[in-house]
Amino acid sequence: MHLSTAHRHAHEHFFLDAQHGRSEQRTRMVVALTAGMMLAELAAGTVFHSMALVADGWHMASHVAALSLAAFAYSYARRHAHDARYSFGTGKVGALAGYTSAVVLGMIALAMGYESVERLIAPVQIDFTAATWVAALGLGVNLLSAALLGDHAHDHNDHDHDGHGHEHDGHDRAHAHTDHNLRSAYVHVLADAFTSLTAIVALTGGRFLGWVWLDPAMGLVGMGVILAWSFGLIRNCRQVLLDADVSPETIAEIRRRIESEADSRITDLHVWRVSSHHLAAIISLMTHEARPPEHYKTLLADLELAHVTVEVVACPGAACHA
Repeated sequence: MHLSTAHRHAHEHFFLDAQHGRSEQRTRMVVALTAGMMLAELAAGTVFHSMALVADGWHMASHVAALSLAAFAYSYARRHAHDARYSFGTGKVGALAGYTSAVVLGMIALAMGYESVERLIAPVQIDFTAATWVAALGLGVNLLSAALLGDHAHDHNDHDHDGHGHEHDGHDRAHAHTDHNLRSAYVHVLADAFTSLTAIVALTGGRFLGWVWLDPAMGLVGMGVILAWSFGLIRNCRQVLLDADVSPETIAEIRRRIESEADSRITDLHVWRVSSHHLAAIISLMTHEARPPEHYKTLLADLELAHVTVEVVACPGAACHA
């Protein structure tokens, strides 16, 4: 094949979401919005001796760190999208960022729990009124951040898997189009709003009922929420990073379509996710009636696999199956 012809048929490995730039911009906006609130809550919690407020401030600090990591991941994926060193593009950078932020959040949650236990053992005086106002302001910032990220996060999850609506892809529809980078930021904002709410409940109970113990108790509740979110995100990102995010139904459908053609039999099949919106597949098949690889790719066309490699081995002698 002539060099210019081969160049024209070279396959592009650009697997970034069409909304990548918008997601990056909104993430940066939320980072700027919450960084100031984080400092305010940490300072106010220290001055007013509120463990629930300090816990919420640290949670918001982790939120800022996670969002900053998410913004960096968007930037890195965009800048290196055409880098030939990445064999299948930079579509998994977001999942890697989400996994990393989840691990860090889990560590922060444990630190929050330790300090809350200390406050239960040795209670301190709290300025409930001032601390409640700061917590309410934090809740408002969290809700605004959720509004900025929420609609777009749902947009990613509401699409059909790989752009089609086949019943066999019911499992994958729950995972496909999930931008784990954006999802981690969104869920983190919701968890942050919850801890702000628990801080308000604790401070109100302490102010009107004298339940000083409720403040560190809510710190422990916040720890539990963050840990639960962290483990969930770690699990989801792990599936993508270890190429275990594709449902058996999708793999079975690919096998069914290929093996319904003449006496074709798949001898090796690998399907994995290269980004939130794209799957890749390597298919090796044996058949008595060998056709060009493009023919078998056509059988899978409506599945919209972004990158498909097909190896066809001619079966010698009689037909491969009865």
